[in-house]
Amino acid sequence: MKTMQTFALAALFSATAIGGAEAHVTFLDKEATQESTILATLQLPHGCDGKATTEVRVKLPEGFVFAKPQPKAGWELEVVKGDYQKTYDNHGDKVKAGAVEIRWKNGNLSDDFYDTFVIQGKVSGIEAGTSLAFPVTQMCGDTVQAWDQVAKEGGDAHGMKSPAPLLKVVAGESHDHEHGDMAGMDMTGKTGMDMTGKTGMDMSGMAAAAPAGETVKAGDLEVSGGFAKAMLPGQPVGGGFFTVKNNGKTDDRLLSVTSPVAGEVQLHEMVTKDNVMRMRQLKDGITVAAGQTVKLEPGNLHLMFQKVKTPFKQGDTVPVTLTFEKAGKVDLVLQVLSAQGK
Repeated sequence: MKTMQTFALAALFSATAIGGAEAHVTFLDKEATQESTILATLQLPHGCDGKATTEVRVKLPEGFVFAKPQPKAGWELEVVKGDYQKTYDNHGDKVKAGAVEIRWKNGNLSDDFYDTFVIQGKVSGIEAGTSLAFPVTQMCGDTVQAWDQVAKEGGDAHGMKSPAPLLKVVAGESHDHEHGDMAGMDMTGKTGMDMTGKTGMDMSGMAAAAPAGETVKAGDLEVSGGFAKAMLPGQPVGGGFFTVKNNGKTDDRLLSVTSPVAGEVQLHEMVTKDNVMRMRQLKDGITVAAGQTVKLEPGNLHLMFQKVKTPFKQGDTVPVTLTFEKAGKVDLVLQVLSAQGK
């Protein structure tokens, strides 16, 4: 009997130790290859002393560049920009500034649940064996938990109460995939049915749409220039763009968008002020005034594809159905371009 009690206590202490180790904010994958573009996935296991998490702020270290956050349904996004300490090469362009802090705001993640927060970025100019620290501030209303403790060089992080999440840089062959720009940011619901598992599908029962890139007319509206950006493998969120011209004498409004290749498609707006880029969902739609042209483009108005089943690849096509208040439904095909397209 004593032996059984001893085993039970040992198991309890072991479980407690494991639970404590996993109670910190950490990365799902704790290693990244030099000069590679990755999806850095932060795991948030709990709230603040039982309170729901309402905001998560992540400071980005030097050497993690060209960062773009993955939007989260129900949360607002802010991207704070600043100067890098060095100059980095981005497909031939010399870049001296970019995102230095990411903020997911005005959410409501109960202490009963676990969630992840994803940032796409490139690890550049960092020696193998180096650990990059990403200080995180977790806010739960008026309660704040800072995960920002970093061990001194050669020191041991074990035993720290609030360690910052670490990403260890390792040597190896880089797989810097062609990737999209998370709806054009310079800093990325319901389950839809995908009959083939591929983008560019021809769904039986759908109204025939014009070939990718061609102009589609509906009533007084002309919709043209549709395109999307290639995405990183495993990335579930992508962006879409097009132009709408209203040739009529009355205003119209884009109410919603659907696509068989995504669980949900949202209308978003990006606004930059005082070096902070903010993104918000436009639940009331997008107005297309009489005689005016509205352009959905990177860094401004755009479509946000959520829960994409197969990441968009250059050369693919993405079918969408636009629903306007007066013009009705319009079927459009978006051509998937490279990250540098348009």
